[in-house]
Amino acid sequence: MKTTLNLNDQVLRQAKGRAARDGITLTRFVEDALRARLADARARKRGFRLRLETVTGTSPPNVDIADRDALYEVIDRV
Repeated sequence: MKTTLNLNDQVLRQAKGRAARDGITLTRFVEDALRARLADARARKRGFRLRLETVTGTSPPNVDIADRDALYEVIDRV
């Protein structure tokens, strides 16, 4: 499809130079740039969202962790 774009002269010169260095046409360069920009926009919209579920629990028993027998007693109750 043909279309007309009004581009800044400096931007156009840079694009032509880069296309020439890359060995591609200006059309191909502009298409690639547009695809990259559009892909970035889609990737931002699909950002990861972590949803944490909060549950109510009970507080752990107060036990001296240095007392092995007390620890075993608590473990055996569970």
